[in-house]
Amino acid sequence: MTIDSATAHAWAALGGPPALAERITYAPAGEVLPARLPVRQLARATVGVCSLAAAELAARRGGGAVPAVRVEEGAVATAFISERHLRIDGRRPTTFAPLSGFWRTADGWVRTHANYPHHRARLLSALGLPEQGDADALAAELVQRQSREIQETAYAAGALAVAAVEPVESEIPLSGMPLVEGVPTGEALSRPLSPAALPAEGIRVLDLTRVIAGPVATRTLALLGADVLRVDSPRLPEDPDAHADTGFGKRSTRLNLADPHDRRTFDELLAQADAVVTAYRPGALDRYLTHHPGLIVAQLNAWGWTGPWADRRGFDSLVQAGTGIALTEAAADGHPGVLPAQALDHGTGYLIAAGVLRALTDRADTGTARHLRFSLAGTASWLMRGITPTPPPDGTYAPDPWLTERPSPYGHLRHALPPIAYDGAPRDWTRPPGHWGTDAPTWG
Repeated sequence: MTIDSATAHAWAALGGPPALAERITYAPAGEVLPARLPVRQLARATVGVCSLAAAELAARRGGGAVPAVRVEEGAVATAFISERHLRIDGRRPTTFAPLSGFWRTADGWVRTHANYPHHRARLLSALGLPEQGDADALAAELVQRQSREIQETAYAAGALAVAAVEPVESEIPLSGMPLVEGVPTGEALSRPLSPAALPAEGIRVLDLTRVIAGPVATRTLALLGADVLRVDSPRLPEDPDAHADTGFGKRSTRLNLADPHDRRTFDELLAQADAVVTAYRPGALDRYLTHHPGLIVAQLNAWGWTGPWADRRGFDSLVQAGTGIALTEAAADGHPGVLPAQALDHGTGYLIAAGVLRALTDRADTGTARHLRFSLAGTASWLMRGITPTPPPDGTYAPDPWLTERPSPYGHLRHALPPIAYDGAPRDWTRPPGHWGTDAPTWG
């Protein structure tokens, strides 16, 4: 059997044994995630390699052969827009706030992100608008200004706005940007992998991420048996709708790392953890992580790990604008377009989970942990430059087979089922999302 090139590339980037990639097959579901760029191939490849990494570790924990992987493209398409399928007591959550979106400027377009209250306040302040400024006021201000001037003014103020550019005009060094970076970090923790029914059973994972990509990674690890504890600052509350989508299988607590007591608690958690998934800016946690060389560390950022934008904040929608994806997907009238899913977020999330799973397997083999780096821009580069588009298969797609309902502390949920698929894989999470930040800062 010949594996498709996107899957082979992603599996090789994760350091997987090449022969195992032949165990992945895909079940088509018609034209899912339609776009000019090959989003369908990216989506199924990221879920495919994550499923294979889980199968590889499951074989290690169970003592048998690596089980076959057969990924349903319909399940992938449904999971990649899980936040849109979510219903809470029948209510559809709001995905983007009124001041988040594309806006005309004097020379083109700019994309803003103002979903969180502090981002909204910073954007309005950076542009000299009052706190009560609305969409009309924002539009009237932006249309008078140059895109890149808006971008840099916002950046200097800690706000989020990025000029929508053609791919050749991007300031991000996409050429040669790796999909995954990984290096050994030192001796592993002396905790051997015992026999288990699930690949990540008994593995302790600290989740230091927000929004979509990181939480998708850690909800996937929770599905596969990991004890996942999300840690947030009490000063940055999470949107409850976002947590209702990505909090499945996990517990969630709050720690203020500026407080000595909370800092000691955090260090105690690190001392007993197997892996950390973090989206803190480069260097922010180095002083904590260096004391625990056996940790598997998976880091995520928006714009890549080198270049002048490496320390800038960003979200999927902004990376689409800044790398040229938005104008590649533009409408006939020139209005910037968007991918059919926040595919950079979701795709990177499954790659992160796959990287942690593969690092656990490697640690069992070699006795060394790994430090992995991922970025939304790296995934964007792969989508734009590294995947060959192919015609969609025949057939029609409906999401219903991959949606389910269950009660939760947030209310009655309708949600997307996880797309991870190997022989023996769990069908759903064992627990619904609990209220954000309400669990004790201890391992389960």
